[in-house]
Amino acid sequence: MTPEDPEETQPLLGPPGGSAPRGRRVFLAAFAAALGPLSFGFALGYSSPAIPSLQRAAPAPHLDDAAASWFGAIVTLGAAAGGVLGGWLVDRAGRKLSLLLCSVPFVAGFAVITAAQDVWMLLGGRLLTGLACGVASLVAPVYISEIAYPAVRGLLGSCVQLMVVVGILLAYLAGWVLEWRWLAVLGCAPPSLMLLLMCVMPETPRFLLTQHRRQEAMAALRFLWGSEQGWEDPPIGAEQSFHLALLRQPGIYKPFIIGVSLMAFQQLSGVNAVMFYAETIFEEAKFKDSSLASVVVGVIQVLFTAVAALIMDRAGRRLLLVLSGVAMVFSTSAFGTYFKLTQGGPGNSSHMALSAPVSAEPVDASVGLAWLAVGSMCLFIAGFAVGWGPIPWLLMSEIFPLHVKGVATGICVLTNWLMAFLVTKEFSSLMEVLRPYGAFWLASAFCIFSVLFTLFCVPETKGKTLEQITAHFEGR
Repeated sequence: MTPEDPEETQPLLGPPGGSAPRGRRVFLAAFAAALGPLSFGFALGYSSPAIPSLQRAAPAPHLDDAAASWFGAIVTLGAAAGGVLGGWLVDRAGRKLSLLLCSVPFVAGFAVITAAQDVWMLLGGRLLTGLACGVASLVAPVYISEIAYPAVRGLLGSCVQLMVVVGILLAYLAGWVLEWRWLAVLGCAPPSLMLLLMCVMPETPRFLLTQHRRQEAMAALRFLWGSEQGWEDPPIGAEQSFHLALLRQPGIYKPFIIGVSLMAFQQLSGVNAVMFYAETIFEEAKFKDSSLASVVVGVIQVLFTAVAALIMDRAGRRLLLVLSGVAMVFSTSAFGTYFKLTQGGPGNSSHMALSAPVSAEPVDASVGLAWLAVGSMCLFIAGFAVGWGPIPWLLMSEIFPLHVKGVATGICVLTNWLMAFLVTKEFSSLMEVLRPYGAFWLASAFCIFSVLFTLFCVPETKGKTLEQITAHFEGR
């Protein structure tokens, strides 16, 4: 690359001469769509403050330990179903209408929780919000990736995960001052705002072209980008449906393997295990208010996800995935070492050992080790937020050809939520079998595999149009 090569100095960022799109309405449209992920982050975070409140409730509904476990986990089952539904909706109803429709189960779910008189109504409301989470987690990244021009697609695509963690943090903070019913009422606000804003936003130009509505597509493009400069028509073939024979094509099976693997590695990284032990670790570090753990975790997630969004289009996806994976390898290894040192006794119950004081060491040494665990936890959350939190969702929305995007992204989202459910529900059993240190060292091994997979299999999509990414997989 030399200064004399003007096309090399700004690769794939738009037409030469600095005439890349500068439309500002694309940011408003992306914000409107990202209110869906904000809603699903609030739904995920809702259980953390709501469960203690519901367990204290004297009249019905009251949650015992078994019901509380399902109250937290059933949202992932609803989201898995929502991923399948979203994959069907996004190709048939369109990206915009799918986002409008997913606001209905969000509001209905929180309304059912607000009016709940028994445990079944609580679980039904959580299942509805979970269904909406699955649809929003699929459709919002697709909508944003298809309306954004290449120079800002990384920034806007990363805002999906940023809004998720903002929603989680909002639930944690509001949970300090609101009981579970009023917290559910607050949960109705983001999807209601999304419904209002998305009504005045356009459908994506790419989807409109698949419906042979070119005039509307160009009008949407001018609304979002300010002009048609830098636009490249996607290849619209006669075949617009998915069938298994397509998996023989490199342009289909390569991104399919990458998308599913990224979603699996994201959940196998140990993120749910770290979240599971957050409050206990803060308690052992002698924090006066262990519920501060949730807020600290939320703030770290928001800050580092924001950093990732700001540098995504400069650093690239692959570099951030590798750095994120390396940080998670070190932090999960340190977690395992912490549990090995503090729970090396002969007891069989990992949960008893975790909550019991470490009597074999002086108190100061135990507190010192707990602070090591807090540092490891913060490193893990920061590392996850920079790469493996936002980027799998971003890449999922970038790598699939237009005519299979609905089915392929639906399978990716289904994989993510099923893995989340299995890890959440079965982690306790894994801790019993492998002991806590073994479980975290296993997570460290998966993080190593994720780094290797990124280095050898994941292409860089920074600055490329969606059509150029598709051409890469097809070998063109």
